[in-house]
Amino acid sequence: MADAEQEQAKGTAGFLLEMGMLKRAKRSGWWIAGVKDPETIAEHSFRVALIGSVLAMMEGADPAKTALLGLWHDTQETRVSDIPHIGRRYLEAAGNEKVTADQVSAAHPAVKAGAQRIVAEYENGDSLEVICAHDADKLECLVQAVEYREQGCSNVQPWIDSSLSKLKTASAQALAEAALNMTSIEWQQTYLR
Repeated sequence: MADAEQEQAKGTAGFLLEMGMLKRAKRSGWWIAGVKDPETIAEHSFRVALIGSVLAMMEGADPAKTALLGLWHDTQETRVSDIPHIGRRYLEAAGNEKVTADQVSAAHPAVKAGAQRIVAEYENGDSLEVICAHDADKLECLVQAVEYREQGCSNVQPWIDSSLSKLKTASAQALAEAALNMTSIEWQQTYLR
């Protein structure tokens, strides 16, 4: 392997190792609501990708592209952390496009270009896939809040209200309404009859 190829492989592997931090980094905004052990950024991103693919199916968008956008939407938080909404009043963090560019600066050229394209599209695009990915992020927050509320955390209503108000697609609004009117284990009743 040539030196350049070896360096690109090392840079790409380094990016993958960095992404492992998302499995350990907690979504810190939930601490404000009193959640002692909130989900990790990786757990959030997994369900965002899944919800995004579902919304895309319902809305007639590309589910794979939407899931990809959702999967990458918080990858920058290995560098800037999960800054709660209130914290953003006091901090000026680099934009997600800049953080991504730094994260993949030593990666394989195709990875570098692909990562930057995905994040730029999520941040600036207006396609149906981007709209579904953004809705998925908000819907996942709402669903997580419903689950935390069931676990006894009573301070999550602002997260529910904020998420609900930002949903754009009819499908996301319908799923949010359904989630708000059922328990988190109600899904199994269909199969236990």
